[in-house]
Amino acid sequence: MLEVETPVLCRAGAVDEHLDPIPVLQRSGEEPLYLVTSPEHSMKRLLAEGSGPVFQITRAFRAGDRGRLHNPEFTILEWYRPGMDHLGLMDEVEDLVRGIFCGAGTDAPMDLSEQASRPFERIAYRDAFRSAIGIDPFRTSIEDLGQIALRHGAVLRAQWREAASLGGFREEDRDGCLNLLLALAVEKTLGADRFTFLVDYPATQAALARLRPGDPPVAERFELYVRGIELANGYHELTDPAEQERRFVEANSRRRAAGRPVLPVDRLFLDALRAGVPACAGVALGLDRVVMLAVGAETIDDVIAFPIERA
Repeated sequence: MLEVETPVLCRAGAVDEHLDPIPVLQRSGEEPLYLVTSPEHSMKRLLAEGSGPVFQITRAFRAGDRGRLHNPEFTILEWYRPGMDHLGLMDEVEDLVRGIFCGAGTDAPMDLSEQASRPFERIAYRDAFRSAIGIDPFRTSIEDLGQIALRHGAVLRAQWREAASLGGFREEDRDGCLNLLLALAVEKTLGADRFTFLVDYPATQAALARLRPGDPPVAERFELYVRGIELANGYHELTDPAEQERRFVEANSRRRAAGRPVLPVDRLFLDALRAGVPACAGVALGLDRVVMLAVGAETIDDVIAFPIERA
């Protein structure tokens, strides 16, 4: 596998409804630049050029992310495997993470080394919601989802509060409600006694992942959890340029409707997809959180020399 280095400063990056890149101030008339939320686009451009499997440890940046587990600047290990799907990549992630935590000694909380020695669990998104809060996330009406989110103490965006007061959530609010319920009620149940892969996300949450047909169709995407903390996010990567562009356009439309800035579409990335990114799987592993857990720290601030307030 080839170690690579890609730019952290780009003209365009992922267009995601929920992720905000950090813009870099430019002189008047200059093209805007952004700090990347992920090196994914650049790494796939290398795949299109025939690089073969690639990895890097790099910085990524996301505006507004701050908390016990979040800092606007963070470190990730990201890699891509041509010829592999998300199922095979989960096996590889499991081997890597087991090696990390089984070597962490006894300082890890709740004996994470023992947890890591057990086979990792795989649970479907639908089953996780059913187990945690007794609903089918694919079939429950948007109105019921909104009211359930309110009962779980969700802090809703202004337009949601208005919708709730008028008694009418909108279908486009579904993913927002599901994300809130995941954060408030479902995540804390994941990885309680063993590391857990959450799989088969709703098709509307595929981002850059392929879809698997079915009733309903699901995204070939996974996230790895332990003790309710997400450590990794991976995809069986979408390589269809038309579908990817359509998703970017839809994400920008939802951003506009929510009053968030529209983001530039990465045309160089779409050109790479047209040229032929090989079938592959990719994953990003959050190293700050891994280190935090491995040394028994309570927050990522304990393992970052300069959190944003002291940067």
